[in-house]
Amino acid sequence: MQMYNISLIFVAYGPPGPLSYGVFFLTLVTYFATVFANAVLMLVIYCDTSLHKPMYIFLFNLAMNGLIGSSAALPNIMSNMLVEIKLISYNSCLLQVFFGSFYASCVYGILTVMAYDRYVSICKPLQYYNIMTTNAVRLLLGAVYIFPICFLAVQMHLTSNLPLCRYTVNKLFCDNLAVVSLSCVKSALVDVYGLAGVVIFVVFPLSMVILSYVRILSVSLKASANGKNKALKTCAPHLITFINFSTSVLFSVIYNRFNNYLPKELNVFMSVHFILIPPLLHPLIYGMRTESISKSFRKILKKRIFTVEFHLQSEDNSKNISL
Repeated sequence: MQMYNISLIFVAYGPPGPLSYGVFFLTLVTYFATVFANAVLMLVIYCDTSLHKPMYIFLFNLAMNGLIGSSAALPNIMSNMLVEIKLISYNSCLLQVFFGSFYASCVYGILTVMAYDRYVSICKPLQYYNIMTTNAVRLLLGAVYIFPICFLAVQMHLTSNLPLCRYTVNKLFCDNLAVVSLSCVKSALVDVYGLAGVVIFVVFPLSMVILSYVRILSVSLKASANGKNKALKTCAPHLITFINFSTSVLFSVIYNRFNNYLPKELNVFMSVHFILIPPLLHPLIYGMRTESISKSFRKILKKRIFTVEFHLQSEDNSKNISL
């Protein structure tokens, strides 16, 4: 990998002012809410042993990746809103590309294995615990993380070896297409490799999820009314989450291809939607739509409140006795 002791300049930001300060505040609140919501969801799943099941283990990893995605670029975006010249080192830009791509690839991978988990649960209920064993869950999660890391490491190597002729990035944060567009030359290998990444990490997962739900739908239509309601409750959070994330990916694709032809305000929204909205909505969707998680959260909260009240009462009793 070539090491560049240079800095890139973001030119998509406006100058510091009331508007940028307002956007900074909204972004900061959203970021803190995202961290809080995902951390709470992870804590609930970790603390409640009744949730130590494949679906919730996958959900734990989805929340963890939400933290990675929002933290990959949002702190840098917020800092750029407060300074006159928006600089980032070339190596930091590549790291931002890597973690942003890793977040997207892993989220799609996790949503795919979650769809498979729902398929086995609904279509093969008697075989569920024989199929979704602890080893199977580990293998699925291993594939979700290891394969993107290996693929993206090669992509970063190819991208970093491209010679640079330009040093201005017309976006709010770095992505691979933005860095590649700074190069003096066109590389067919980089283009083909990037296209392969889209097929592997977007098209293939999308196809697997659609096939899973086609099979789930065909089985659910033959079930009783109670079975249909149960299947709907089980799949609704995942389906909403998948549609939400796919919409964000679509926005990102549109932004990458047509950002020079879109209004600036729409550009800003579409560029940050991908890392701003899904990481916040995913834990909220599962927290509100999944009954077992809601029950576990209330149980932990009541237990915590009861512990605090008991501690305060004990202190009061101790004081009264001493008096």
